[in-house]
Amino acid sequence: MLGRIVGISLLVLIPMAAPAADSTEWYRGQGYVFYGPGRAPGGGTVQQIGGGGEGFLYKGLAAGVELGYLFPGGGISDGVGLLSVNGSYHLNRSHRAKFSPFVTGGYSLAFRGGYANLYNFGGGVTWWMTEHVGARLEFRDYVWSGCGCGGQHVPQAQIGFSFR
Repeated sequence: MLGRIVGISLLVLIPMAAPAADSTEWYRGQGYVFYGPGRAPGGGTVQQIGGGGEGFLYKGLAAGVELGYLFPGGGISDGVGLLSVNGSYHLNRSHRAKFSPFVTGGYSLAFRGGYANLYNFGGGVTWWMTEHVGARLEFRDYVWSGCGCGGQHVPQAQIGFSFR
């Protein structure tokens, strides 16, 4: 399964390295880094740091891969890795646009000794401060439905930087 995820990741990230047909109007991909405080299931807080990249497939439709580290508010050593493979849709993909809202959702794999399958969804906006650097604000909810409890949610507000 991990081999499939790595293969999909390469298929998404390789096109990002190719130059755009008309680089003055559209960009073909973007990367980002983020920090996200959130709420743990049953109370308490969590934090996440991470980064990822997205390659545009058609107009605003993109596929992306993200790697993060999710840990309780009180102890960074008690965290889990979080690998996400997502689809997203971005409005205003032009280099000229200052604000680019987006929605996202997909599969997440939490791992540390064992693993758990999750799904995630969210949305946000990138404010492009320059042609190549933007501030990224996002809300994301990670959901673990395998708990037999109707789903455990880990909602987060994420802040970071995008680059293209």
